[in-house]
Amino acid sequence: MKPIKFSREETKAIVGEIQDYFREELDQDIGAIPAEMLMLFFADKMGAYYYNRGVYDAQGVIRERIENLTDELFALEQPTKHLR
Repeated sequence: MKPIKFSREETKAIVGEIQDYFREELDQDIGAIPAEMLMLFFADKMGAYYYNRGVYDAQGVIRERIENLTDELFALEQPTKHLR
């Protein structure tokens, strides 16, 4: 898996979320640089877990859609004397 990279705008938004969390939940102020370092740590060490969860969820959606599509295709069959 290639490293997770965020755009400048995404990084700014994530850093803001981290700062808000520290302020609201921990009653602590955290600067932009430590917040970005924390974001990079989580992206590096935990990112694969979140990425894999997204892959598993996408596989489940695709599996469900294929099953539905297969059912719909079978419903289109016309009756014949030929047995499958």
